[in-house]
Amino acid sequence: MVVQAYILVQTNVGKAAEVAAAIGAIQGVTLAEDVTGPYDVIVRAEASSVDELGQLVVARVQSVAGITRTVTCPVVHI
Repeated sequence: MVVQAYILVQTNVGKAAEVAAAIGAIQGVTLAEDVTGPYDVIVRAEASSVDELGQLVVARVQSVAGITRTVTCPVVHI
């Protein structure tokens, strides 16, 4: 089973494009785009388990320079 999530990212001013490019290069990230609004980058990621997804977010995504805050929204199929 594949676990998917959207990760909403806030960045330092002027860093959205740079952060999106860096996150987009991370294995497990399927989409990373800079956007306007309350968040600066929206990311779609997938992993084989919730634990693996958590490790992806905490160890890899949140370590990208320029990020100030993330919110992870797991995809549910109702």
